[in-house]
Amino acid sequence: MSDTGSIRAALPFWLSLGLLPLAAIGVTQGGWTVVLMPLYAWMLVSLLDLVLGLNKENPDTATDEGRLVWYRVVTLIWFPLQVVVIYGAIWWVSRREGLGWVEVVALMFGIGVASGTVGIVYAHELLHQKNRVERWLGDLLLATVLYSHFRTEHLLVHHTHVGTPRDAVSARYNEGFHRFFVRVLLACPGSAWRAEAERLAKVGRPVWHRSNPFWRYGALQVLALGAAFVVGGWYGVGLFVMQAFFAVWQLELTNYIEHYGLVRQRLPNGKYEPVKPHHSWNAPHKASNWLLINLQRHSDHHYKPDRRFPLLQTYDEAEAPMLPFGYPAMTTLAMIPPLWRRRMNPRVRAWRRQFYPGVTEWPKAGH
Repeated sequence: MSDTGSIRAALPFWLSLGLLPLAAIGVTQGGWTVVLMPLYAWMLVSLLDLVLGLNKENPDTATDEGRLVWYRVVTLIWFPLQVVVIYGAIWWVSRREGLGWVEVVALMFGIGVASGTVGIVYAHELLHQKNRVERWLGDLLLATVLYSHFRTEHLLVHHTHVGTPRDAVSARYNEGFHRFFVRVLLACPGSAWRAEAERLAKVGRPVWHRSNPFWRYGALQVLALGAAFVVGGWYGVGLFVMQAFFAVWQLELTNYIEHYGLVRQRLPNGKYEPVKPHHSWNAPHKASNWLLINLQRHSDHHYKPDRRFPLLQTYDEAEAPMLPFGYPAMTTLAMIPPLWRRRMNPRVRAWRRQFYPGVTEWPKAGH
């Protein structure tokens, strides 16, 4: 078992910082360099997964939090770094002449990959913690991609209703990603609002009460858009919205693969069975877990949502389903629904036979 608390063990999880110089190169040089960020986050990390293999070691969950400081630091410093990347790119692009629209879109796509693949994943880690500063940093990161309602939807809806029809981001069997993406964009804001309304009603408060976090969500997003306007005018606002869209697209690609086709069974009392390790897809691949700070140890995250990422456990295939590749490679596959179904639908059917051999009736495809 590795020394979880050492700097040496923590440094691989700083892989995300490699995106920063690539962003600077893409913004200042243009041309083919604008694709360096997605190539790094998807292709290089996927190739490293193939070379470095799997990590099935489990750290000691009793490790003192004070020994995790070198893991936590990278999530704490990411917000100011992301602000510099996003607004620095907007400032430069809005003042640079001769940059073609294809280069601009590709560059904002790369920025969105960084703010989505890293920024939202780090926000997710921070929002699950009890520390108020960390939760605020999570809110600030989500505001930079105009997806603040994700906090409520994830904490109050997804973790409670995963694998049931109530959870919009539990992808249905045979549902293509593009259909899923549109459905989630339309469903999640309203779902989050209703969840907050229900929470406030339980303590006798109206939905418009100042404790409704949607006030904070709106204020932070207005500030983020205002900063984009100050830096780059209306063109800057357009660039900001573009990178935010690509970041959300990246997030929902990840959401799509995490629970694809996995459903919880309804019990005789009308409630759903508890969430178990076999209700999430996992991937023990080293490099992609470094980049995504162990998000691919997803079953354990649902078992213990506030467990810090260095301590998340992995399971064997007798307990939880495994993906053939890490999340970056799988999200690439998800963008081509026929290839995704060819690879994943047999795995879902095998999952049904393994964990629910007595169940013969399943939800219709895409429902």
